[in-house]
Amino acid sequence: MTAEPTPEDRDHPRAGIVGWPVSHSRSPMIHSYWLKQFGIAGSYDPIPVSVADAPAFFRDLRTSGLAGCNVTVPHKEVAAAACDVLDPVADALKAANTLWFEGPTLVGANTDSGGFLSSLDESVPAWDHAKGHAVIIGAGGAARAVAFALKLRGFEEISIVNRTVDRAADIAKLIEGTVAYGFDAVPRLLSDCALLVNTTSLGMAGQPRLEIDLAPLQRQAIVTDIVYVPLETELLATARARGNRVVDGIGMLLYQAVPGFTRWFGKRPSVTPELRKLVIDSLAEPA
Repeated sequence: MTAEPTPEDRDHPRAGIVGWPVSHSRSPMIHSYWLKQFGIAGSYDPIPVSVADAPAFFRDLRTSGLAGCNVTVPHKEVAAAACDVLDPVADALKAANTLWFEGPTLVGANTDSGGFLSSLDESVPAWDHAKGHAVIIGAGGAARAVAFALKLRGFEEISIVNRTVDRAADIAKLIEGTVAYGFDAVPRLLSDCALLVNTTSLGMAGQPRLEIDLAPLQRQAIVTDIVYVPLETELLATARARGNRVVDGIGMLLYQAVPGFTRWFGKRPSVTPELRKLVIDSLAEPA
């Protein structure tokens, strides 16, 4: 059954971020900033949904009164399965992080790939003009999104490194041109690496270190980390100190949020230095 939007839903559109846990997310801060900027009487809230409750939540999203939602771990695959239509990225990855309605149709998209590309485009203009060898650390959903993004940009040599090689091999099967490796291959892979991307939680505050020796990495290589707590991880600090260009994880977080806000609230926001500073300043405090 599909509920018709009420006048309150239309006048005060509501969205949120669904995950388990979700209290750490900076997404409510980002969307609240844009709502205030545009003077929109809407809301965007954290929505904690357990793993057991997720299938029913997304199945009943039409009757929730929400204009749509963002989805974070561990629900992106469940959300994709609940959608009527998926954009090409979400369909390829079988994971959706942005949901909205077109009439009664529930549409799912994966904006992580676009957010990753936009962040690099802003931070290192022309970074992809010479498409060299890309090395991705990790084999989770973020690694899939990054590998897909690089494939879209024309990278033909993409290596996926993971402690469990079988998980990396799953991405290699999904995205043509990617090859799976274990950590023992890292020194050899870094020797001709043009772009190094960490998509794991290693190096995040409270998590173990990402133990990689950057000695074989060429100085002209770009190093980026999707972790943004801390803003400059040990990986980025080490790379910066040896002369590599580095890109932190805040840009991907901000840019992946733009399409959802546009769908739910009818205005396309911009990623500004003021917003970036707002989020960075919040990292010193609990979300």
